[in-house]
Amino acid sequence: MNSSTNSLDDVSADSSAEFPDRASMMEVRLQAQEDEITLLKSSLADALRRIRLHDQLLPLLKQQLIAVNPGAARVLNQVCCPDGCTSSRKLSSSSAIDGIHHSSTSSQLSGSIVTNTNGHIGSPASTKPRPVSVDRSTQTESVLQGGDAGQDKVPLHCRVQSLNLEDALPPGHPVEATRAKLHRVPGMEEEDEEEDDEVGGEQEKELSWTSSVEEPIQPTTIRGLQREESHDGNCSPEEVVGSSSASLRASDQNLNSRCGPLSPIQEGLKTPLVRRNSEKLGNPERQRKRLDKKAASSANLLTRSPSLENRAKDLIANAGSPGSRRGTYSQGQSIKMFIRGRPITMYVPSNIQNYEDLKMEPPTERLELDWVYGYRGRDCRANMYFLPTGEAIYFIACVIVLYHINNRTQRHYRKHTDCVRCLTLHPDKVRVASGQTAGVDKDGKPLQPCVHIWDSTSLVTLQQIGLGCFQRGVGSVAFSFADSGVFLCVIDDSNEHMLSVWDCNKGVKHAEVKSTNEAVFAVEFNPGDSSNIITCGKSHVYFWTLNAGLFTKKQGIFGKYKKPKFIQCFVFSLTGDVLTGDSEGNILTWGKSAADIKTLGKGAKETFQIMRQTRAHEGSVFTLCTLQGGGLLSGGGKDRKIIRWSADLAPERECEIPEKFGAVRTIADVDGEEFLVGTTRNAILRGTFSGAFVAIVQGHVDEMWGLATHPSHNIFITCGHDRQVCLWNTEEHKLDWCISLEEYGLCADFCPNGSVVSVGLSTGKWMVLDLLTRDVVSESTDGNEQLSVMRYSPDGSFLAVGSHDNFIYIYTVTDSGRRYTRFGKCNGHSSFITHLDWSKDGKYIMSNSGDYEILYWDIAGGCKLLRNRFESKDREWASYTCVLGFHVMGVWLEGSDGTDINALCRSHSERMVAVADDFCKVHLFQYPCPKPKAPSHKYDGHGSHVTNVCFTHCDSHLLSMGGKDMCILQWKVVGGGASNGRERLTSASSTSTSSPEPTVG
Repeated sequence: MNSSTNSLDDVSADSSAEFPDRASMMEVRLQAQEDEITLLKSSLADALRRIRLHDQLLPLLKQQLIAVNPGAARVLNQVCCPDGCTSSRKLSSSSAIDGIHHSSTSSQLSGSIVTNTNGHIGSPASTKPRPVSVDRSTQTESVLQGGDAGQDKVPLHCRVQSLNLEDALPPGHPVEATRAKLHRVPGMEEEDEEEDDEVGGEQEKELSWTSSVEEPIQPTTIRGLQREESHDGNCSPEEVVGSSSASLRASDQNLNSRCGPLSPIQEGLKTPLVRRNSEKLGNPERQRKRLDKKAASSANLLTRSPSLENRAKDLIANAGSPGSRRGTYSQGQSIKMFIRGRPITMYVPSNIQNYEDLKMEPPTERLELDWVYGYRGRDCRANMYFLPTGEAIYFIACVIVLYHINNRTQRHYRKHTDCVRCLTLHPDKVRVASGQTAGVDKDGKPLQPCVHIWDSTSLVTLQQIGLGCFQRGVGSVAFSFADSGVFLCVIDDSNEHMLSVWDCNKGVKHAEVKSTNEAVFAVEFNPGDSSNIITCGKSHVYFWTLNAGLFTKKQGIFGKYKKPKFIQCFVFSLTGDVLTGDSEGNILTWGKSAADIKTLGKGAKETFQIMRQTRAHEGSVFTLCTLQGGGLLSGGGKDRKIIRWSADLAPERECEIPEKFGAVRTIADVDGEEFLVGTTRNAILRGTFSGAFVAIVQGHVDEMWGLATHPSHNIFITCGHDRQVCLWNTEEHKLDWCISLEEYGLCADFCPNGSVVSVGLSTGKWMVLDLLTRDVVSESTDGNEQLSVMRYSPDGSFLAVGSHDNFIYIYTVTDSGRRYTRFGKCNGHSSFITHLDWSKDGKYIMSNSGDYEILYWDIAGGCKLLRNRFESKDREWASYTCVLGFHVMGVWLEGSDGTDINALCRSHSERMVAVADDFCKVHLFQYPCPKPKAPSHKYDGHGSHVTNVCFTHCDSHLLSMGGKDMCILQWKVVGGGASNGRERLTSASSTSTSSPEPTVG
């Protein structure tokens, strides 16, 4: 391990934990303000659009009224100009609301028509005049001409009071029918049909709030209406004027009722409006065009929201956290959840009668850890020992594995809460001490590292040491030998690499000191004296003496020998000398020397100097292992050699491990002849000097993402950033084969016939491999961005390839999965594809994207996007890996930001769904789980984000894959019943229950 490994992300770790609360509060405020601004903009744009349309309607209605009743012009002047005004200014669209709702003086029309304070026709009771005030900053100086050139100009806000559609109609004539005729303008029918298609059908329109503002009435339409009504012969000018009072009252009430979301705004306009950031208004036509753009920009938002009021309530309810996930239910239609403030609508299937009465319970099935694939040898030292029980003990992720090398069985110690970093064996060969990193929880708060002392026979924790005392993690641990393991020495990963000694039985700290700011690789007690401790690391060897709770330090002197960059390891010889292996490939023998009085003067003390240098390896000496007879084993880095040395450091035998396994990381003696070798490519080898090495443990060496299980056999395939594709056997718990690629793989899937497997790469290229010959039988390239999902249709006739270029590429599959022809491309997502699934009939696809979209595609019909998502609510899916959907909505935890769930997989029995999250956890939910806060069983073991999960073909096991921890966990599924998830959902929704939901497991 180099220094960069020990001090990884120091600054980021401190800064991320410094002000978590303040940062989260700022994110909450920012998200809430953004949502409020969006609401205000849409409300204002809608109000402007309404006013603009009414401005267009007023002169046409006036013309219609005068054409039907020429005497109405005099009435208009009497009603609108009681104060004798002869001129007025036309208000702009942005300020017309003020004019409409200002109080005006009243007058009588035919002895019974009186205007009230709201500008509506009412009874003579409200005749008290009120002053009119208009904000000059929101006006323009445009004059409105009347229908008669000789008439006086009338203020717009007064004209609004008497100009309505009902004024131009005969008494008793149906207003809505006439309104429908007015709206039958050429071209409008097609526009309405197009809008219906975009919204997604009648069902979705029922859940949407559409603007109730009328479209502008064309003059040609009014003339046609006049001709149509004149043929009836049932109307007269007097009847029209006489019925105007009731018509206007009904029309205004209808308008107010339909403009519900804007009513709070209208009520607030009793005082003059002052526009913020106002500017001088120039040409009215330019201003109208600008208003048109504003109105059009909010049209999509307005038509897709149930109402502005309901949307505001949703935003207020979800302002608790920037990534809150909360569901709202629309009776009998849909359920809506929010991720980072974005609404996601999911339609309730027809077989659910009572959504609110659904009872969510944890699944009856549970998981038991069955096998662990992998070993952490890439960046950890002294990480493997051999026990007298015949077990090799090593660690990966948060699990310490005890693997019996002959019986090929595993036991697991799982009490650590984050990645294990170091390991040591007690002198009694039974007790074990292991240290872990600090890590963070799901809220980003740092977890406290500690050391566990536990019994390797019973796997019982005996002592937990140093909780809250270590920083960042525990780098090295060692038991004392001279006193039979009474003390434990610990070095943490802080900047000063604090060296502390603890009482193992009491768990009490005995002494502590700052060791060095450089990286520390190893620590050990002197076997003959527990008061002497040696540490080594970057360019140093320190000899510590503990006396009365205080440390004294002496540095090893290199003298005439070249000082190496790293001292990688050290052991004690039978004579008590210290043997170190360094980065120059030498084994150095250290010993005490008398004080050099001539050089250092009187009072000089003894020093530790190099007594002998032995050339051992080309490159670094990564490990040293002492044998019972006094011999020594050394492992090289660059040359990959293992050399056996005599007690006086004379080479006796040597061997070399295969290049594909990497360099030697550590060695454990089995019986003097056989030994175990841990390598830097995360493998454990078993062998002797005379025989070949056999890999008993293997794993990936970089982040993994691709995972797929065989449709009929107990095998699965993995791929990752190490450019390896590996086929594993779940019954024999071993690696069947492994091949290397030119680019790293990110996704994979087996063909339903089981003979080939497709692998998607990071460059847009994908290939098909034959399972038996491992040959590439087909390959293709789609785009130049990484592929995220490969999925065969249930019958194997199609292959869907999801890419980060936002497209889904569809191929027809022939010749038993060995020939592929482009069939089409699904174009409609606005972000990269994350997950997709086929329907059971193989005709449709459901897909998710990076911006939380759920889209449905008709593949058989030509890869068409199904705009009416309501029609897909009852469709059955052959697999369920999409993380967004009605049936899996409950897997999202409160506060999720949309990226917290990396993958999920439904079992083939449709009884349970497994979830891989960003917090190192595997969850097991009941399927389906359509209600928020669904309970689940939660399982630890991974030390990094869990990237993928998948059930085996018979649901006997679940496989989970970590990202940076390079660990594959095989879980055994235990328990369970016979009914599937669909039957359970139907029965649960048809029965009402009042019992509380169980808590999350």
